[in-house]
Amino acid sequence: MISLTDTQKIGMGLTGFGVFFLFFGMILFFDKALLAIGNVLFVAGLAFVIGLERTFRFFFQRHKVKATGFFLGGVFVVLIGWPLIGMIFEIYGFFLLFRGFFPVVVGFIRRVPVLGSLLNLPGIRSFVDKVGESNNMV
Repeated sequence: MISLTDTQKIGMGLTGFGVFFLFFGMILFFDKALLAIGNVLFVAGLAFVIGLERTFRFFFQRHKVKATGFFLGGVFVVLIGWPLIGMIFEIYGFFLLFRGFFPVVVGFIRRVPVLGSLLNLPGIRSFVDKVGESNNMV
């Protein structure tokens, strides 16, 4: 089992609550307050889990400037009160930032009994294969 420090446990909780608030904010027709709270909790939780220095190194790498700009710009746009436009920017930036991690996630999900069989359905398989490809930093 993976050993987590207390700081990392707090970060996991903050990240989990952030994802919950983001999801709930989108379900309630892009509620500004819930999306703003979710954004702040998600970014703070990420910093707690991997540390401040590694968070800054992750977001501010030279080849991830565009992705970071879209993600943090989307957070800012949500905070100033335009949730739909902000979430579009944020989702685009999120996919650009974490696209190198998607093949790992797809490989893991394919090994889960029920979800793996769902990912092998004809219509879903081609989409998942494209998402799971590891094309580096296009």
